[in-house]
Amino acid sequence: MLHIEGAVVVEGRYDKARVARLVDCPVIVTNGFGIFNDKKLADIIRYYARNGKIIILTDSDSAGFRIRAKIKGLVSDGKVENAYIPDIFGKESRKKSFSAEGKLGVEGVKDEYILKALAPFASGKDSEGSKKITLCDLYNDGLTGYPGANGRRAYILKRLGLPERLPAKSLLQALNASVDYNEYKSLIKETDDKGL
Repeated sequence: MLHIEGAVVVEGRYDKARVARLVDCPVIVTNGFGIFNDKKLADIIRYYARNGKIIILTDSDSAGFRIRAKIKGLVSDGKVENAYIPDIFGKESRKKSFSAEGKLGVEGVKDEYILKALAPFASGKDSEGSKKITLCDLYNDGLTGYPGANGRRAYILKRLGLPERLPAKSLLQALNASVDYNEYKSLIKETDDKGL
């Protein structure tokens, strides 16, 4: 079980049931797009963001990214982190049909993917002393601002098991949460070696 100081924010009650077995912190449910109109829920999220941090763990589909953006907009003066599950195509066992994008959500992926996504935020996993990857690094390494940057970014996203629709600034946060600077440079070398 991961000890996380703060709270994890998920989309639905099945996501909560899944994540709550793996962490010993509060798990807040947005009720999907319910967060868009629920002032009380927004206040709870703001409270945790101001008095610790929140980690957003939504599905890797367009709805999940819209919910992330809404939460980020709600919390102007707190600490918000993002955790991502990979794009895995399939259908949750309790559902009769595939989701609109055909991807598994938080409730449908294996525990190992959830643990991997949340592990960087567990107590004792803070790497403040190590060199951080910057937007300048992403630019200098051809992951943004250059022709072919999309292909290089797509390779790294797939290699790290991150969602394909992750924009460059979100990629930066995900990289700093999941790899150290030397591992990042190794990934860049891989893209160079592959001619991307």
